[in-house]
Amino acid sequence: MFYQIKAYLKFLLKSTNQHGVHSPFVFNLVTKCFYDKTIYKEYKEIEQYRTSLLKNKNTIEVTDLGAGSKTTKHSKRDISQIAKNVSTSKRRAKLLFRLIRYFNCKNSLELGTSLGIGTHALSMGNLNGNITTIEGCPNLAKFSREKLKQLHLYNIEVLTGNFSEILKTLKENTFDLVYFDGNHQKDATLNYFEILLPKAHNNTVFIFDDIYWSKDMTSAWETIKQHPKVTVSIDTFYWGFIFFRKEQQKEHFTIRL
Repeated sequence: MFYQIKAYLKFLLKSTNQHGVHSPFVFNLVTKCFYDKTIYKEYKEIEQYRTSLLKNKNTIEVTDLGAGSKTTKHSKRDISQIAKNVSTSKRRAKLLFRLIRYFNCKNSLELGTSLGIGTHALSMGNLNGNITTIEGCPNLAKFSREKLKQLHLYNIEVLTGNFSEILKTLKENTFDLVYFDGNHQKDATLNYFEILLPKAHNNTVFIFDDIYWSKDMTSAWETIKQHPKVTVSIDTFYWGFIFFRKEQQKEHFTIRL
């Protein structure tokens, strides 16, 4: 926790808003997507899904394959508590929706389904697109698969198992958006990044959750930023955005959301 507080204070000192951005691509992304104040009708459904989970008092046996939870070490957890502590907050779920919509993503991938809050938002962003989401815990995968089907969202495929193994079997040649939200460990994050690099095209966006989760996660983020195929990175503290746009000079941005 101390590391995150210290990192956040540094972030505040370095960060800017759209007025400090000189790249037209990043300026448009910030002003037309990040800071978009439109009240989309889909927001109501996004909020309702999350609220239904917060009210769910059932318990579920959770198998952690990644860094685990910072709030509890118990394997049996209340669904309401998982929903409360999940990284995809209401605000971030809405941003996921806007990102899919802004980039008109046809094929998206999520690593770490959990209760499907982020998955639901990704799906709502483009009901004609395809969402592939991978969850390591069989019980969470089953729960989310059933819940999302009840909402008649048929553009989602929930896969269960070890990320590294499943990623090597994916049929899609490319993804427009990849949301990394399932394992907050340096080596694993870098491994998934390398596996998925061949599936990125010029306009793909990679989103890394909790880049200041730990010193190791921040180290992974810094390594990814410096990769020769990466041309644009945006640090928003909670999320790190990576782009591969060959027409742009390599540049790093620190933006307040």
